[in-house]
Amino acid sequence: MLLLSSVLMLSCEVEDGSNLNGPTTDTISEDLSRAELVQAMSGVLADMRTRLGTQVDVQAVAGREYWRFQSSDPRWTADLLTGTLDDNTFYTTVPYASRYGTVKDINLLLEGLTNSSADFTDTERAATRGFANTLKAHELLMVLNLQFQNGIRLDVSDPNNLGPFVGYDEALTAIFDMLTTAATDLSNGGADFPFTIPEGFDGFNTPTAFLEFNNALAARVEAYRGNYTSVLTLLGNSFMDMAGDLNAGAYFTFSLTGADVANPLFFALNSTGANARIAHPSFITDAEAGDTRVGKAVMRTASLTQSNLTGDHDVFIYDSNVAPVAVMRNEELILLAAEANHIADPVAAVAAIDVVRIAAGLPGYTGGTTPAELVTEILNQRRYSLFAEGGHRWIDLRRFNRLGDLPLDRSGDATFEQFPTPANENR
Repeated sequence: MLLLSSVLMLSCEVEDGSNLNGPTTDTISEDLSRAELVQAMSGVLADMRTRLGTQVDVQAVAGREYWRFQSSDPRWTADLLTGTLDDNTFYTTVPYASRYGTVKDINLLLEGLTNSSADFTDTERAATRGFANTLKAHELLMVLNLQFQNGIRLDVSDPNNLGPFVGYDEALTAIFDMLTTAATDLSNGGADFPFTIPEGFDGFNTPTAFLEFNNALAARVEAYRGNYTSVLTLLGNSFMDMAGDLNAGAYFTFSLTGADVANPLFFALNSTGANARIAHPSFITDAEAGDTRVGKAVMRTASLTQSNLTGDHDVFIYDSNVAPVAVMRNEELILLAAEANHIADPVAAVAAIDVVRIAAGLPGYTGGTTPAELVTEILNQRRYSLFAEGGHRWIDLRRFNRLGDLPLDRSGDATFEQFPTPANENR
């Protein structure tokens, strides 16, 4: 994937959007050409990876999936484990600004598409809108996952007149509606996209195929809203495959060529306290015997201690600095199906659970099948299946009011349910 985020860069250094290597933001928004669309969409996809590692880290640390050791910055083992959060520091401002930076890119692209005098067909325009708005919904959901009840701004198209903050439920509804509108556009998008699809989205490189990803993302949103009938309908029209590869899905890709970037979530085994991700000990001790997913944490040659925290397993789900990072995988979708069935159809829920358990080397589920018992099992499977991928455990326990289940490792440690709104938002 080419790193073309500078195509749409808005910063204090380049206030007019000028860029010697690509079009200006003015030319994109005022009249988007075919060549500019290709560059601009590449920039959007590249920018979706900006500070991805920081967002995954802060959510994973909040959910006690792992500890982030960085000897030069004690806030990883202080603020994020005590819940005493700063509204004007990196863990609050960086993921927030990065995701909204991508939203800004998308807004410029969509504005340019509307104003374009190029010979885009109606189907090409629909396909582009559907793709872009699906990505926009993803980015807004990423912000909302951090902010929760603080709410987010949905309308940021005019930086001089930002829209109001809306609450969590309203934001989820708006994100779902955005995905629904995007799905309609994708359905009317013809056979091909008028831009290049990166390698990590190879399985979704036509409007029809990308609609399956759109439906999968919408299913995640509906699960967050508790609309389980809708979840099952959407999953039925997604890339979910109960008999398929659990790793099938959409991925961010990385490389060391040109201006591209490396995978920010990779650290070599046995990294020092200068920079390490140490699996929370409970990930090992709580696992069922024989669960192969425990292999996502690898025993160190020596334990590592920082800030009165000691661990002996490195997080190692990425084996190189160019390994892809999942946006969504089939395994998550199967567990969403289990969740969507856990009240109305526990037999179907167990069948979905067993797909994941058996793939992990475990026997089929034989526990209780009340809704509460199945939620406990589903959350446990999500814990091990989605370990260190996207900070899912913190989000999952929060939405089921189980943050109190998280371990507290030191006197003074605490949990929290959301990050503060950045100080410069001037609410």
